Amino acid sequence: MLTPDWLAGFWSPSALEVNAVVFLNLLGALALGLLVGYERSYHGRAAGMRTYGIVCMASAALTVFAGYPDHWYGGGHATVLGVMDPTRVVQGIVTGVGFLGAGVIMKEGLNISGLTTAASIWASCAIGVLVGIGFYGAAILLALLSAALMMWGSRIEGNLPSRHAIAVQVRFTAGYRPTEAIVSGWAASSGYELARGSITISGDPEQIEWRFVAVAVTTSRAASLPQIAEVLAGRAEVERFQLSHARN
Repeated sequence: MLTPDWLAGFWSPSALEVNAVVFLNLLGALALGLLVGYERSYHGRAAGMRTYGIVCMASAALTVFAGYPDHWYGGGHATVLGVMDPTRVVQGIVTGVGFLGAGVIMKEGLNISGLTTAASIWASCAIGVLVGIGFYGAAILLALLSAALMMWGSRIEGNLPSRHAIAVQVRFTAGYRPTEAIVSGWAASSGYELARGSITISGDPEQIEWRFVAVAVTTSRAASLPQIAEVLAGRAEVERFQLSHARN
């Protein structure tokens, strides 16, 4: 097996040409992945430029090698390997990156974060696949669109009519029994309405704690978190509370 001719197959002119093509694909995928990941890195996310660069580059590597089965193992196994189906490689890449994306999605109370990061990691995988199969223009366009959407998408959302939501956690004083009508009245006085499917009630026979999401009726009428905190702090039946934007 380890004959000089077999070893020379790894360094033949055709093999070096294939290695050069793979190298250029990896370099281009790395650059596009770093471009998309910069926005996440700039905003201090857990997945930054390195993560995106590696995902994009690895996706390109796993895709581009499938296009040269005749050069695998020094070119001596072409007849044994048969025809390679690149779509099966792409399926494996997408599945593997899906697990990576799931790892950055975090749920804390009523807040869900990391969805944009997970989606953009998946997009980075697609960019790498496009580079690997030679669709360089589409890969560049997808990278630019993904980066632009993450950088300026939130600004566009902020200028469009919307109904933002807040997560509310209220612990009442011992013996106080609130009703949904009372809590709804509090929310309405601040320009919000209860998202009834989000209500969670816990506690013991002495004290009750409510957790729910309140959705702004209109942006102009909705009170800010400091204003709501001031109202809740002034109510004798409220022992403690916690407010946050209900991100998702």
